[in-house]
Amino acid sequence: MNVNPYTIPAPDRALEAVVQRHLDQKTKPPGSLGRLEELALRVALIQQTERPELRNPHLLLFAGDHGLAAEGVSAYPSAVTYQMVQNFIRGGAAANVFCRQNDLTLLVCDVGVIGTFAENTETFVKFKIRPGTRNMRFEPAMTRDECEAALDAGRTLVNGVAYRGCNVVGFGEMGIGNTSSASLLMHRLTGIALEDCVGRGTGLTDAQVAHKLSVLEEVSQRHADCTTPMAVLEAMGGYELAAIVGGILQAAENGMVILIDGFITSAALLVAWSLEPAVLDYCIFTHCSAEQGHHRLLAHLGVQPLLDLGLRLGEGTGCALAYPLLASAVAMLREMATFAEAGVSGKAQD
Repeated sequence: MNVNPYTIPAPDRALEAVVQRHLDQKTKPPGSLGRLEELALRVALIQQTERPELRNPHLLLFAGDHGLAAEGVSAYPSAVTYQMVQNFIRGGAAANVFCRQNDLTLLVCDVGVIGTFAENTETFVKFKIRPGTRNMRFEPAMTRDECEAALDAGRTLVNGVAYRGCNVVGFGEMGIGNTSSASLLMHRLTGIALEDCVGRGTGLTDAQVAHKLSVLEEVSQRHADCTTPMAVLEAMGGYELAAIVGGILQAAENGMVILIDGFITSAALLVAWSLEPAVLDYCIFTHCSAEQGHHRLLAHLGVQPLLDLGLRLGEGTGCALAYPLLASAVAMLREMATFAEAGVSGKAQD
């Protein structure tokens, strides 16, 4: 597989003035719905239509383990990844709850979990590349072939849901140790100091954060010669992160609306953006994580998230929680009356 087989054009902005005029003619003072108006315009540009529509929304959640977890960089053992995937399969996790509440379909994919699961179902698929990445403290996390296979897993799932009529897709993840990978990707691809990229993850103490930073500094030095996006992803990424990269790139090529969750998925987006800058035009950032590196990463990308609720769970929970705002923005653009239609004066008094 060619690791970058995508053709992602920037959305044609010729439609922007037309949609903005429609928004300004709605029965409200111009701009009075604030960022909902910006959101409606963004979706219209992504879909290249004056009447955007959200169909069959999905949250794709990729799971994989990390060899680096053996170095004590997480408050939880690797076994929790497998246990949480079982929880997703049973429908008991926060991502399940929020997807049910807001009418998103959750599809979970095992790309590298340590452990064996039952057969594929409508809501769970296996695309296991290897039971956990290698320990990046001593060697690259993935081989080139493994990284390409993970990219292809994301690409395949996105095309699968697109075939079923989905045009808006969010990405989530599960993998003990993956905040370490995200921090390393962020540091290497942005140049932001590693200590500003590393946070508490699943709830580390100050002493545990210091240990985590020490380990990640060693990892970064070991892979100092990796500078291209693909080389960085292979050396210091994870199977679930690579799958999200492939999924984001494919969704953008398909012209889908892309919902980005928190710190982990934003780090995957950073890799995709480094490969194809136009991908950013298709993304909506759902929230700012409490993980300390996330607000710096969002600032680096020049984007503003919809929510700031102190979330740091992952799983794509921010996508599911923010989706109703997206639906409201699109409904407003499609259904709200104009001044002319409502027989309301649209002219302010002097």
